[in-house]
Amino acid sequence: MPLPSFLRLMLLAALWGGSFLLMRVAAPVLGALPTTFARVLLGATGLGLLLVVLRLRPRFEGKLGATLALGVVNSGIPFLMFAMAARSLPAGYSAILNATTPLMGVLVGALAFGERITAARVGGVVLGMVGVGVLAQAGPVALTPEVLASMAACLVATACYGLAGFLTRRWITNRGGLDSRTVALGSQMGAVLVLVPCVAWELWRQPAVATAWLAAPAPVWGALLALGLLCTALAYVLYFRLIADVGPLKALTVTFLIPLFGVAWGWLFLDEVATGAHVAGGVLIGLALWLVLRPVAAPATAPSAALRR
Repeated sequence: MPLPSFLRLMLLAALWGGSFLLMRVAAPVLGALPTTFARVLLGATGLGLLLVVLRLRPRFEGKLGATLALGVVNSGIPFLMFAMAARSLPAGYSAILNATTPLMGVLVGALAFGERITAARVGGVVLGMVGVGVLAQAGPVALTPEVLASMAACLVATACYGLAGFLTRRWITNRGGLDSRTVALGSQMGAVLVLVPCVAWELWRQPAVATAWLAAPAPVWGALLALGLLCTALAYVLYFRLIADVGPLKALTVTFLIPLFGVAWGWLFLDEVATGAHVAGGVLIGLALWLVLRPVAAPATAPSAALRR
């Protein structure tokens, strides 16, 4: 991989790994829903401003509805699930569980889209689930019902990512395709639109929460800004640039790096404990990813669009 692409890959992994740290800072204070809404709103704003600076007019070519719907599956639901998990789950846990995205892509593809599944990929899925089990059983966090629910929320999020990759192929790629930056912007807009009524309902039901949001300390607002503008808008730009420069398979290697950064950021800034369970679970999931993502005679079934943070 050329050095500029390698540096972009490392920066992307650092940003997406950092997103779990930032959600861990914001979600316990503001709540999962406001954190998610702020993230997608800032992400859409940042991507929109980028297109203005680049003088690129988004052209949806009759696929606006599909792109907005894709945003619900690819951003709205998974971002909310990870924010819900961040209220009780350490950032390192979420980052490691996020690495199951390609494994979920294999399951979704085989069960719902008739994708070819090999013995190696079956083994990868099983090994990945064993890694999740090791992290859950031997990790430093007690397995309370809340923690188990948070881990389940992370897996729901990665299942959405896996589904989104196939929907992107069916709704966008197979219908002539769109500029990747347009798809990224449209998906964030779709997430914003689906979350607006949810936020409005929460404000109507509990008017006092608005005061609590406004009273949040400066570090929380800083975390929100970084989450939306850096870990979402800028990260999308880096990811699609990597796909263009080195191809989707090499771009997918960011999956191996995100848990390392996620655990490291949690350890450095939140005093989260890094134990042998993180290493053992992470290694097992990493081996599972290698089995799933390694080149085979047929095209890989886990599509590149299934990676979003």
